[in-house]
Amino acid sequence: MNQDYIKPDNWSIIEEGFDTDSVKSSESLFSIGNGAMGQRANFEEQYTGETFQGSYIAGIYYPDKTKVGWWKNGYPEYFAKVLNAPNWIGIDIEINGENLDLNTCVDVKNFRLELNMKEGWYHRSFEAILQNGTEISVNIRRFLCLDLDEVGIINYEVTPINKAAKIVFKPYIDAGVHNEDANWEEKFWEIQDLNYSQNEAFVTARTFKTHFIATTFMQNSILLQDKNLSLQPSKVSSSSDKIQFEYEVNVAQGEKLSIQKIGGYTVSLNHENTEVAAKNVIQSALNKGYGILLNDQITAWAKIWEMSDITIDGDVKAQQGIRFNIFQLNQTYLGKDSRLNIGPKGFTGEKYGGSTYWDTEAYCIPFYMATKDQQVARNLLTYRYNHLEKAIENAEKLGFKNGAALFPMVTMNGEECHNEWEITFEEIHRNGAIAFAIYNYHRFTGDYSYIPEKGLEVLIGIARFWHQRATYSTKRNQYVILGVTGPNEYENNVNNNFYTNYIAKWCLSYTYDQIKKVALEYPSDHKRITEKVKISDTELHSWKKVSDNIYFPYSREHNVYLQQDGFLDKELVKVADLDKSQRPINQKWSWDRILRSPYIKQADVLQGFYFFEDHFSKEELERHFDFYEPFTVHESSLSPCVHSIQAAVLDKMDMAYTFYLRTSRLDLDDYNKEVEEGCHITSMAGTWMSIVEGFGGMRVKNDVLHFSPKIPKEWNGYSFKINFRNQILKVSVNKNETQFSLEGNAEIIVFVNDRKIVVEPNSLVTV
Repeated sequence: MNQDYIKPDNWSIIEEGFDTDSVKSSESLFSIGNGAMGQRANFEEQYTGETFQGSYIAGIYYPDKTKVGWWKNGYPEYFAKVLNAPNWIGIDIEINGENLDLNTCVDVKNFRLELNMKEGWYHRSFEAILQNGTEISVNIRRFLCLDLDEVGIINYEVTPINKAAKIVFKPYIDAGVHNEDANWEEKFWEIQDLNYSQNEAFVTARTFKTHFIATTFMQNSILLQDKNLSLQPSKVSSSSDKIQFEYEVNVAQGEKLSIQKIGGYTVSLNHENTEVAAKNVIQSALNKGYGILLNDQITAWAKIWEMSDITIDGDVKAQQGIRFNIFQLNQTYLGKDSRLNIGPKGFTGEKYGGSTYWDTEAYCIPFYMATKDQQVARNLLTYRYNHLEKAIENAEKLGFKNGAALFPMVTMNGEECHNEWEITFEEIHRNGAIAFAIYNYHRFTGDYSYIPEKGLEVLIGIARFWHQRATYSTKRNQYVILGVTGPNEYENNVNNNFYTNYIAKWCLSYTYDQIKKVALEYPSDHKRITEKVKISDTELHSWKKVSDNIYFPYSREHNVYLQQDGFLDKELVKVADLDKSQRPINQKWSWDRILRSPYIKQADVLQGFYFFEDHFSKEELERHFDFYEPFTVHESSLSPCVHSIQAAVLDKMDMAYTFYLRTSRLDLDDYNKEVEEGCHITSMAGTWMSIVEGFGGMRVKNDVLHFSPKIPKEWNGYSFKINFRNQILKVSVNKNETQFSLEGNAEIIVFVNDRKIVVEPNSLVTV
């Protein structure tokens, strides 16, 4: 834990007291989004202190030219960046001739931030004394509508406390923005049009290169004591990329002046004429009004929480942590659009380009499968199917042929756009996660139709890649996979990474089996696919030859699979013996020193044991867990959740709970000292997994749900819901018993600690 200023609360993220050192961290933690757009919790008014400005639109990106010291064949030409979108939240405020700026105020009192996760809004309040002696009270509420998802609303209230005040609200929209992580200091937006009428303004801009068009809009209403003054701007300022209105009102001491600002984006992904669309959206919002829009927001979030909430009794920090994670996941992706995916930072920052990684398939799909309609998970699979041709092109650039597909490590449109060679060329295990997600989707939903319709083509492309990537070693008389980076990115260019080799073997075998199954059960699809991809029995036989004879490094001394060849040649100093001043090593050590060390960034061998748990005995898991966890620094956000799940399996409940707290409060407590760059969105799905799969012990075996419930000693109880094949099952666990209740039309069979239980609709079963 590296920060501890967030107040414990079951339903809200709360900060009390103004501290300039925490502004950027809070901008990340209090971010808001609605699946279509999102923004950091930047102040609306001017702030001259350190800040990280950020507003983002889903699906809008820029191909920033890759910046490297030298070029290699096959290197991606660009790094896809989610762009900092034009700013619509800005409201400069002048009080008796002085700009409101919390960085220059004489005093700021009763400062409070609240992100209300239950109802989906962000609130900020404070009292301030300006340098001119005017004392004011300020209350701001902001939210991005879930239902009307191109619209956001700000209600900004100012009350003079010690004297009357001339207050000037100066709302603006500004397209003169930049990305903090730009490689070449380029501007990404070119202005197409600026115009305004009465209380509405529009800036239409187009991205360079990708030519996405976005109209940023605003509409303003001024209220005194909650009565609309029907004011028109007293002044309009317009530059090449910004429009600003001014509304001037004399306000008596103790009276409240408010501005209600409607803003947002309409984009060419969804509209032919974005400005006309913006005008229509504004009218839709005005027809409802602020109060109804807020009520709609509360209702929409209540519907989400009804299915996705996890309750924890007796541990407020643990409860706050899981709800924060679930809230951010739903802010980032709601599954409405198969063109979209889940970036590691979501709408909270720019790091990682905001693009799609293997995190989606490995961590996020289980959450969305179980808490939403299965179509949402299917949309995420379809996203990869739609990029299959690009994946084949990516593989061709590296010398592969015959339809072999290498899905990108980072992408927006299917093209590889990661700018580090050891990731782009070597972290090929991501292909395996995409194949595993297809298997996992069928295992959980029972919907096999995706495989003959789309999934089998993806599997064949991936299998062809693995077949060609493997090398026959005459020395070992086995197939090896050389020059890779596994999930542990603190190792590069290693040979025979266990996880990579194992998932390659599994992919080849699984794809072989699915081809045979589709041939028998879906002959017309089999004929269509085999004619399209031109696959033969000879090729299938060669896959089987590789999958049956892949090499795995193994230590007989330790009785464990080795992370890669040569792992035991390292100086095996455990993490517990490292001086704490050296942590985190990715911020304290050179890359050379990290690569020579035994330290593991995230689950690597154990990632394989997580995916393929049923391939290994509990005793094998325990040996590998006990060997590798002491060398694991958990400096990836994806690490604690896997270890929490496996610790629970092994009845190491204190360790499982510690890892759960770390994954659930990774950002809230800033474990990795980087939250100001944005939150770790995709790993938040792992927090959900830590409870459902870890403490709840949920597995799907032979089309039936199995549970092995356990409870940390710090908790009195917990509960969660699962949408299993359109049956909503609620699981409630306390220290003495587990209860099941079912919303559905037919009974469901579950196993609890291998005991068969029948749960009838609308009844309660206690075990």
